[in-house]
Amino acid sequence: MAYSHTNSKGVTYYLHSNGKMFFFSKEVKEGALDAVPAGYNVVEMKTGMLVLKKVQAEAPAATNTTESAG
Repeated sequence: MAYSHTNSKGVTYYLHSNGKMFFFSKEVKEGALDAVPAGYNVVEMKTGMLVLKKVQAEAPAATNTTESAG
């Protein structure tokens, strides 16, 4: 079953890949994907268009490197 996402305007789109890029279509076509690829999120633009955006890796937690003189 192809991954579907309904935008804020109520239009359902299906996620596809042609091997070089990801794209959304109103119809299920050749290259439909079952899920959003790992490392990506679906983002809706102001126009209602859907795009995949790479998830930003979280920065490592800062460590306290100060030493107290005692």
